[in-house]
Amino acid sequence: MTPDAYLADCRARLAFDLLSNTWNAVVLWALRDVPLRPVELRDRIGGISSKVLNETLRRLQFNGLIDRRPRPGASPPHVAYALTPLGRTLLPAIDLIGAWAFEHGDEVMAAQEKAGGEGVSAP
Repeated sequence: MTPDAYLADCRARLAFDLLSNTWNAVVLWALRDVPLRPVELRDRIGGISSKVLNETLRRLQFNGLIDRRPRPGASPPHVAYALTPLGRTLLPAIDLIGAWAFEHGDEVMAAQEKAGGEGVSAP
């Protein structure tokens, strides 16, 4: 693969698109250990509305990264969401990005403050 492959290869763009959505990576990470119901996901994540969570769950399911599973024996019926094997393959990348953010987050915020102080706004 050449360095310019990321510019033209729609598969690379697909991966970047999947990880660029704020909530995709957060929901995948929240599901890393155990299947969860939507209310459990919302509680674990915090700061996400029911509408946005539902949209994110549908998007991740559409892309084959999570499964929607009925929970047997629950009345009324409940569903839980779990990572698929494909979804699990993204966990190392999410972990790496999270580690990068932990290490360099202060630098990025300082750059944003500096840019904001000079009258430049975020795109």
